[in-house]
Amino acid sequence: MMEHTGLQSVSAPLPWQAQDWSQLSQQLANGKLPHALLLAGNQYTGKARLAMALSRLLLCHQSSGGLNCGHCHACQLSASGSHGDFRWLQPEEKSRVIKIDQVRAVVEFTNKTAGLGQRKVVVLAPADSMNVNAANALLKSLEEPAADTYLLLVCHRLHSLPATIRSRCQILKLVAPDIQQCLAWLDQVTGDRAQSEHLLALADGRPLLAEQLFYDDAADTLARRRLALQGLLTGQVSAPEVGALFAEASVEEFLAQLAAELQGLLRRAQAKQLTSRQGRAAFTLSDEIVRLQRAVSAGANPNRQLIIEALSGKFERELGDGRLGDNIQS
Repeated sequence: MMEHTGLQSVSAPLPWQAQDWSQLSQQLANGKLPHALLLAGNQYTGKARLAMALSRLLLCHQSSGGLNCGHCHACQLSASGSHGDFRWLQPEEKSRVIKIDQVRAVVEFTNKTAGLGQRKVVVLAPADSMNVNAANALLKSLEEPAADTYLLLVCHRLHSLPATIRSRCQILKLVAPDIQQCLAWLDQVTGDRAQSEHLLALADGRPLLAEQLFYDDAADTLARRRLALQGLLTGQVSAPEVGALFAEASVEEFLAQLAAELQGLLRRAQAKQLTSRQGRAAFTLSDEIVRLQRAVSAGANPNRQLIIEALSGKFERELGDGRLGDNIQS
């Protein structure tokens, strides 16, 4: 989760967000920025940072366009996380979901008059972590937005949000990060192009995950797990061996990495392979992973060990003969 206290004086969008930022800035300058804006895109690509940059620009007292000034009282307060007209909503500690009580508090906040400036701003990140009751509680604020109040919803999986929420927001699908821009940005973190390329490849092109791997010194662990999953899908590694490598991983981490490897396998497969028994099984397993990811993001708390053992076993039985490869047989 993104930190929203102890920020630098100025919050800027990331390099690959220049086009989206230009659009938002123009809308704001023309008085046409929507009061309910849904920022959608892949996880670990910087949507929350874009939301923070826009929030601080909206709250700034002295900005003449571009970015927040970084010097006014409002910018100082928003940098410290103590701005009275700003709320950042995310799952509470040890929770995966934004709960109804959190949303009710925000709805009450939106109905009040701004205390420090002309605008109030609320960010929900990720909005697709709201449970059903929380989403329903937010509807009235989206339908009848309070004056000079902006709701920014950050969303990893657009269709995990109820249609009633999506239909009441202007949706901005963020441009996918450009590899060269990601590498140039990562070079400032790692100081080494080869390491930047290695981390970005491990992160499947998601720059903020690559950054996290660098700071957490977790690249070697992820690499070993990826090799194990690739071995599972080709029959070279057993399900118990995979389970051992993921012993310290969360359910979310396991599902995300398993999904990434399976999707990569399906992208590389030829049309004949996709219609084979193994190909059909791969699509079925992919659908099962998506359902589990949605359930977990909605607050379900499955037994981590059982999930890892069950899915690893299914992958070994259905795909572990290596036939979803060059020697496919229908």
